[in-house]
Amino acid sequence: MAINKATDFPEDVQELAALAKALGHPARIAILQTLAEKQSCICGEIVEVLPLSQATVSQHLKALKEAGLIKGEIEGVKSCYCLDVEYLERMSPVLNQFFKNILAPSCC
Repeated sequence: MAINKATDFPEDVQELAALAKALGHPARIAILQTLAEKQSCICGEIVEVLPLSQATVSQHLKALKEAGLIKGEIEGVKSCYCLDVEYLERMSPVLNQFFKNILAPSCC
């Protein structure tokens, strides 16, 4: 059995990696774009705009929610989702700083 060494890294690096992992699938990017376009919580509409089954969309929504990118509420038999704006606003400068740091002039 493999040992997970992720916890050996600083907490901010772990959080950035979790964010990158959550963004690592085109369906998840499309879900975030759809939620941003609607600017409100939406339910079944997400499945209507993606070429994926309800079960697959649900798995992607779960990954986005676990990463903190979206919020979800259950209303009866429906689950409604929207962007977690506070988290996105907090992580935006983190991502910008990360790219700025790795793009800084180097020896190569």
